[in-house]
Amino acid sequence: MHTSRLSRKHEIRTTRYEKGIEVEPKVNYILVGAFVAVLGGAMLVGVLWMGKSDYRGIYDRYEAYFRESVAGLSVDSTVKYRGVDVGRVKDIALNPDNPEEVKLTLDIASGTPIKTDTVAELHTQGLTGLATINLTGGSKEAPRLEASEGQAYPVIKTGPSLFFRLDEAISRLLSEKGLSKLLADMDLAAKGAADVLDEENRTALKRTITDLSEVMHSVAAHRAQIEAGLNGAAQSADNLVKVTAVLNEQVPVMLARINKSAAALNAMTEELAQTSKAVRSVVNDSRPELEQFSRQTLPQAGLLVTELRGLATTLTRVARDLEREPESLVFGRKPAPRGPGE
Repeated sequence: MHTSRLSRKHEIRTTRYEKGIEVEPKVNYILVGAFVAVLGGAMLVGVLWMGKSDYRGIYDRYEAYFRESVAGLSVDSTVKYRGVDVGRVKDIALNPDNPEEVKLTLDIASGTPIKTDTVAELHTQGLTGLATINLTGGSKEAPRLEASEGQAYPVIKTGPSLFFRLDEAISRLLSEKGLSKLLADMDLAAKGAADVLDEENRTALKRTITDLSEVMHSVAAHRAQIEAGLNGAAQSADNLVKVTAVLNEQVPVMLARINKSAAALNAMTEELAQTSKAVRSVVNDSRPELEQFSRQTLPQAGLLVTELRGLATTLTRVARDLEREPESLVFGRKPAPRGPGE
């Protein structure tokens, strides 16, 4: 029975194929619809999660109020801290409490050191006219910026931009008061110049120019001598360089010899000091013998010297007599001749 049903289905399919009727397989549309719904939900959840983390989990919100035009600034413009991208502009609107101010809502990366002394300035980028917010300041000692009572978000202080300062300066300069002051200053400067360049000063200036001209002519006339002097100075400088080089070579040798002599002198001084100590020690040790020598031996030595002197005198006299009468040594001295009447 089962075989007959299969054969009938096969015959029906064969008949339809022969008649040109395309056979389509059955599709489970419920499964396909469920898959598309789940995929769309997942994508929606992913987008919402990314948007939530982008503005709530990573960024902190601040406000800033500018009293100047924010032309060139738009939503999603960059917020920089000392030149580093840290966030973007979330919203731009007029301050409902003060129409002279522009209220900016800023989303800044969490962890950025926004302090109480942080200042926001408007910077225009070159010729494009696009503007960014640049944050400066923020010292280590300053406390972190927090929202005050009645504020939805912390408010960052603002400072004037470069163009705003230039505009104010030019406006003050071109104002009636500033222009009159400028003209008065120029008039005063002109009067001062006129006072300086009076007839006497002009005469003195002409005389000075004439003197300078004469000096230049004199210098030109003595150019050869000046060049010779310069050449001599250059040669003297070369000789000085050579002498310096020789001194640089000889001075170390001389210093080494002097150091060697000083070392030898120092060694000799130490040896003399040691010898002096040794002599002093010997004298101190021999002091009792020296005292005994001076008390006993010196007087006897004095007597001996006296006797030796007498003996020397006698020997001298004998030698003279022998020199005069050598035979007296054998025959004795001749008797002295008798005088008349003896």
